[in-house]
Amino acid sequence: MKVARYEKISDVNTMVNRVYYPEGYLINTVENQSSIKSKTTLNECMLNGKILEGRAIVCDSEHNLIVDLPCMKGVIPRIEGAIGITDGSTRDIALISRVNKPVCFKVIGFSTNELGQEYAILSRRAVQEECLKDYISQLSSGDIINARVTHLEQFGCFVDIGCGIPSLIPIDAISVSRISHPADRFYVNQDIKTIVKEVCGNRVWLSHKELLGTWEENASLFSAGETVAGIVRSVESYGIFIELTPNLAGLSEFKEGVTVGQNASVYIKALIPEKMKVKLVIVDVFNAEYPKAPLDYFVHDDHIDYWKYTTEVSNKVIETRF
Repeated sequence: MKVARYEKISDVNTMVNRVYYPEGYLINTVENQSSIKSKTTLNECMLNGKILEGRAIVCDSEHNLIVDLPCMKGVIPRIEGAIGITDGSTRDIALISRVNKPVCFKVIGFSTNELGQEYAILSRRAVQEECLKDYISQLSSGDIINARVTHLEQFGCFVDIGCGIPSLIPIDAISVSRISHPADRFYVNQDIKTIVKEVCGNRVWLSHKELLGTWEENASLFSAGETVAGIVRSVESYGIFIELTPNLAGLSEFKEGVTVGQNASVYIKALIPEKMKVKLVIVDVFNAEYPKAPLDYFVHDDHIDYWKYTTEVSNKVIETRF
């Protein structure tokens, strides 16, 4: 992967390994806690340009973020809260929504309030600008990156791809198996992998389904004659689609009373590579709340140029070129 991970720090004659994590990765680390414990350590971090994290506890009436630091109050002025605040491309809700959550920042100075109390002046925008320049701008189509789920909407899953910079995975790019809502697949604060489809300026378009395996890779996990667990994803007049894995679903005959989202026990009649079909028989359907299983990623490289879901013996072609 061609992403730059190193930056020359002019104040320190050394090379510092700089990885740009989604917000929340650093906050509880020993290194971060040690760095924010006193004015002396905060001052050292300011000289070194170090990226730190703390919890935003208040967004005041002027939309300045107040950050909880062990040694003094930290203040992120509104214009330092995020890229795009000054030109209006980022709305103030992006600041309000950070309350009670981790925020990344650099220390850019110290000041004293009207009561004579010293506080640290922080900038989240400076971290995001650096992340864009040294990391995100160097991404290319097909790069596989880490992300953290921030919120879910009907149309897709919003993620933090580094230092609070948001991106979206559209619902139809989450998996091959169709879902009615991204919450069927993800949950907030989940750490996932995503694949870059396009980078344009400050915006990154993402996909996810290509990481979840081809038809053959998923089908190889099952055998005809087995009875396995599934989730009802679609009920049609001609049959019921039941998901076996995020990138593999099968079809059973129609059965009265079955609803989307129910759990199912299904018997596998046949796996047909030529048609990429899985024939199922419903043994039982029922309502249950189970924890979401960890996602199984079939791609372990940091970049791919091409992905083909379909089998070599199928006439249908489902593919992605990056």
